[in-house]
Amino acid sequence: HLLITLKALLMTEGPQVQAAKAVLEAHLTALNAHDEKALADTLHFPHHRLSEGVLKIWETPNEYFDDFRERAGKNWGYTRWGELAPVQEGVDKVHFAVRVDRFRPDGSLLSCFPSLWVVANLNGKWAAQLRSSFANDRKNSHQP
Repeated sequence: HLLITLKALLMTEGPQVQAAKAVLEAHLTALNAHDEKALADTLHFPHHRLSEGVLKIWETPNEYFDDFRERAGKNWGYTRWGELAPVQEGVDKVHFAVRVDRFRPDGSLLSCFPSLWVVANLNGKWAAQLRSSFANDRKNSHQP
């Protein structure tokens, strides 16, 4: 974790990182606003998520938000990036080490976990293509 943090501190934010980071910021804005269309615009489909040894694939945006609500639990209020650090970049792809912080509506912490997000430029559109998460999906209480 220290090596990733040091590398992220040394990276300059070129145009690819800026474009990819804007996608991740827009993703949380849409998620917290419950704006399914805007949320879908931040993702490439099929979209992939690896968590607890299970690779989940959403072929279309239709099922994505309902599945998120199920994973986040009924006590979810909003989400923030606790960390958002680019760790690798190419001309058409940026990897981010992130920490996802989920909160209850009253502002108390519901859960937090690290993830690796891959944001790619496919056919001229920057969007998140896949991620690997350390979230505990099987535990619905999501205590930190």
